[in-house]
Amino acid sequence: MSKKKRAQHIQDILNALFPNPKIPLQYQDHYTLLIAVLLSAQNTDKKVNQVSPTLFAKASTPGQMITLSIEEIARIIKPCGLSNVKAKAIWNLSNILVKQYKGKVPSSLSALEKLPGVGHKTASVVIS
Repeated sequence: MSKKKRAQHIQDILNALFPNPKIPLQYQDHYTLLIAVLLSAQNTDKKVNQVSPTLFAKASTPGQMITLSIEEIARIIKPCGLSNVKAKAIWNLSNILVKQYKGKVPSSLSALEKLPGVGHKTASVVIS
């Protein structure tokens, strides 16, 4: 069996066993999910769920997020670790969403993966 067929077979089994997997992160929409998953890198979902409500109370849309400074975002998300890098990624991806996608999260894996701070894993979670 080829790698591609084996991967598809495994995917089919997982889809049958877990047809609607629950995401333990707290979020309201695609954008807040994207940010929560980005914050979860090298972190626990529990910590993200403690920090993200404060961030989303100030900015729950890309347009609102870019009104905050990178430093302010970093202060809020500091308990999640890597706050400076993550804050820059959050601000920059939010800016791209506003300018290129009218504030909407793109629905393709390849478009998501082009956003700052978004890798294959993050994009896959958001798509699913």
